[in-house]
Amino acid sequence: MSEKGGKKGEEKNVAGLSRNVFFLGLVSFFNDLSSEMVYPLFPAFLTEFLGAGAWFLGLVEGLADSVASLLNLLSGWLSDRFRRRKGLVSGGYALSALSRGSLALVTAPWQALLGWFFNRVGKGVRTAPRDALIADSCHPLQKGRAFGYQRSMDHSGALLGAAVSSLLLATLSLGYRTVFALALIPIALGILLLLWQVREEDAACPLPEGAGLPRLDLRPFDRRFKWLLAAVFVFTLGNSSDAFLLLWARQVGGFPLVLLPALWGVLHVVKAGVSIPGGALSDRLGRRRVIFLGWGIYFLAYTGFALLKGNAWTWLLFAFYGLYYLAEGVLKAFVADMVPSELRGSAYGIYNFTVSITVLPASLFMGLLWSTVGARVAFLTGAGLALAASLILAAVPRRSAVPGEGGKAKSME
Repeated sequence: MSEKGGKKGEEKNVAGLSRNVFFLGLVSFFNDLSSEMVYPLFPAFLTEFLGAGAWFLGLVEGLADSVASLLNLLSGWLSDRFRRRKGLVSGGYALSALSRGSLALVTAPWQALLGWFFNRVGKGVRTAPRDALIADSCHPLQKGRAFGYQRSMDHSGALLGAAVSSLLLATLSLGYRTVFALALIPIALGILLLLWQVREEDAACPLPEGAGLPRLDLRPFDRRFKWLLAAVFVFTLGNSSDAFLLLWARQVGGFPLVLLPALWGVLHVVKAGVSIPGGALSDRLGRRRVIFLGWGIYFLAYTGFALLKGNAWTWLLFAFYGLYYLAEGVLKAFVADMVPSELRGSAYGIYNFTVSITVLPASLFMGLLWSTVGARVAFLTGAGLALAASLILAAVPRRSAVPGEGGKAKSME
């Protein structure tokens, strides 16, 4: 860690977390609150208010996501190359804030395209350096809890943001533009916290003697990291958009339309509630076991969606599926365990890129199977890919334990 920040063991904790981890979680909370005030309204704003076609919405989403995934690679590498994370994180959040707020002023679809495009560019710029900064800021035996906390704050902010947006529209009869403008308030608070409370960490330390500059490829990483990427790639191919769960609830389960928002809310509450315990559990039992548990829950939930129906099962399956998210932050902690600190930015860039490039094919594949052979086969295919990914994860080579309390070795796998 930098001299400026002091040693991790001497740094004052906040709520049992390092100062950086705590405040980066709050920044994520405020950013997602802001984002979810805008995101549910954007498709209708673009097509109904600005008069764009559905194809244009697809262009906006596809172009923005593709560029963001590429920027994940570049920004992670840059944070390793220049030994600084905070500047990229701050710049990414600021760009998202400005572009998100600009939607309140647009008058044509192409302007909305630019605003949404740069909103996603901001996400691509900040994500890998932020994940690396979280890993830099916590003790090796607390990485699971740290990333679980970050994901919990993400989900909590998203849940509250959607509720605030609905409240503003339903009770105050505010228009799209006003809601978009108000969404600037929470993200501005998050950026202020980031600038005032988050410090640069050990990414600022010099490269090891004799080491070359970080490379934007897989060669510097060992086979353990590459095996993990393979497992994540296969799993994500079967992990389509959760919007298909809502479609299942309505079309297959016959769930009442008026209760769909409540069902969606239950899922988000469970997701937010299990992230921190899941991360902390991985600090005690090892990353691999908790990831196996999460992917096992996913397998059972998708099998349930394929075979069961009815309102009671719908509530239970959505809540049970939410438990899978206990492994979400653990994967990022596992990445931090596997790579040297001077390559963490690049590693998270590659990891996030791997996830990003499979998101679109996963949903297209799910939709194609659903349309041609039915929802049952589509969900069973997703379950099968989760099982295959678990087998690949089992093949990830193990490494030696890390030092624990009292100097005792403790395995994080």
